[in-house]
Amino acid sequence: MDNLLSMSDAKDEVFDILDTAADLKSGKIKEKPFKDKYLGMIFEKSSTRTRVSFEVGMNQLGGTPLYLSSKDLQLNRGEPISDTARVLSRFLDCIMIRAKKHETVEELVKYATIPIISGLTDKEHPCQAFADLLTIKEYKGDFNRKLVFVGDGNNVCNSLLLAAAYVGMDMTVSCPKGYEPDKEIYDRAKKAAEKTNATITIEEDIHKAVENADILYTDVWVSMGDEEEQEERERIFRPYQINKQLLSEAKSDAIVMHCLPAIRDQEITDEVMTSSQSAIWDQAENRLHAQKAILYHILKE
Repeated sequence: MDNLLSMSDAKDEVFDILDTAADLKSGKIKEKPFKDKYLGMIFEKSSTRTRVSFEVGMNQLGGTPLYLSSKDLQLNRGEPISDTARVLSRFLDCIMIRAKKHETVEELVKYATIPIISGLTDKEHPCQAFADLLTIKEYKGDFNRKLVFVGDGNNVCNSLLLAAAYVGMDMTVSCPKGYEPDKEIYDRAKKAAEKTNATITIEEDIHKAVENADILYTDVWVSMGDEEEQEERERIFRPYQINKQLLSEAKSDAIVMHCLPAIRDQEITDEVMTSSQSAIWDQAENRLHAQKAILYHILKE
């Protein structure tokens, strides 16, 4: 894996990365191989979990992370991303970028001579998906499960579709019409699922979707950049709230996941979020271990 822009970039290494994440978390891997290695972290969007997990993770692996806000770089004055890529490649060993547009990351890869990791774009969030897979494996033991993503078919949903297909996990996206996941990614996931005997579907009826679900997953209804649509989105997505009633329609031992930040009592109720079936806090912690594993595979190679 030379770069990680999409879950597709890691399709042949998903299980290896998950094994590494588990070994790093348990302490089985204790080495700190990144002495004198530097990770540049470019942020066009604000972040809590992505920034902290990569910054702490790089330190724990013996390397040095550098926080680079796009407002502080010459990008803010109009320097092309191509020039930034050429220059930072002379200083750094790897770049993690949290970008507004997926095309920005693609251009960074085109001109950089060091590995690039996408910390989120409008199209995908592969780093989150690895943490999610690690969490599901810890709670359920295997991927012979049914994951239901409830709400907006956004970047997180897109990466999860590919992730589920690669590990052979059934996944249903339950969303209103017009808010489906990216069609090209959905088709790619469907094709990959044929090889792993997984079922990838979209189901508008939320109650039908959650039948026999092992995992219920949701995200905010109004993502960064969608603020102008807030009132309309809140109205459209209201029937797709994860609450006690909806959870009772899934399997009795179903877990609930959310990539955070959450708007409590909007896409998910406070009651469910803090219940014994919530895996949200372990999921958040696993961002650290998953991100360390991604760095381990990209930089150690």
